[in-house]
Amino acid sequence: MMRGLYLVTDRGLCAKRPLEDVVIQAVKGGAAYVQLREKDTATRSFVDEARKIKNLLDPYKVPLIINDRIDVALACGAEGVHIGQEDMPYFIARKLMGQKAIIGLSVETWEDVVTSQQLDVDYIGVSPLFATPTKTDTKGEWGLEGLARIKAFSRHPLVAIGGINESNTRDVVRAGADCVAVVSAICSAANPGEAAAAINGIINSALMER
Repeated sequence: MMRGLYLVTDRGLCAKRPLEDVVIQAVKGGAAYVQLREKDTATRSFVDEARKIKNLLDPYKVPLIINDRIDVALACGAEGVHIGQEDMPYFIARKLMGQKAIIGLSVETWEDVVTSQQLDVDYIGVSPLFATPTKTDTKGEWGLEGLARIKAFSRHPLVAIGGINESNTRDVVRAGADCVAVVSAICSAANPGEAAAAINGIINSALMER
């Protein structure tokens, strides 16, 4: 069962700090999963970065999930991959990654949610929950009511992402998120470790209240 704080990286939001430093601080602060997202990086550089991050995460037993790129996930030995509706079809991704891999799928419409019921994905990413500048190629935001509707319907764990920070995390978990994925709230924080710890504390508290 996917539960807890889920960091999605964005190198451009790290204020020129090494991405590895931000990741390790977040993990020490309680991040349970790390998704490496590199939209504009050449394959060789992506693989090199993924291997570095994987080596950092292994001692903490925190899974590395690669965004979109199954080839990179396989090359670095990542524990999982996150795919969108326009990426490689789930069945092919599962065949390539194997049964033990974590595979998450973004849902942007109700039709996506319904279709995902037939898929043995490990979680669905409710994206975006709120409007966010880190992801603009989506079909509209779900909001808390949309998240609650998905929770009542879906058999899968829910990872909510998009516009989530310390101020709204509790509401997001109460509405149905099992995992809370954050980008700028950690990557852009003056102290990523403290930011992660604060959000993680709220998540754990809210999960116990459910």
